[in-house]
Amino acid sequence: MDFILCVIGLVLVIEGIPYFAFPDKMKEFLSRLPLMPTAGLRLFGMAAIITGLLLIFLAKKVLIY
Repeated sequence: MDFILCVIGLVLVIEGIPYFAFPDKMKEFLSRLPLMPTAGLRLFGMAAIITGLLLIFLAKKVLIY
């Protein structure tokens, strides 16, 4: 349970960095979000999922042992 809370906390920190460092750019980006094609958003989401799973795999199998 501690590990999951640490992971969620780290995700929140990483997600919060752009909002803290570049608030005006994030407002501009988020205002353009509805104009982006759905297929492009799905592709970006799938790429993020695959990258995250790859990082988890590498951390568990390659880097820790």
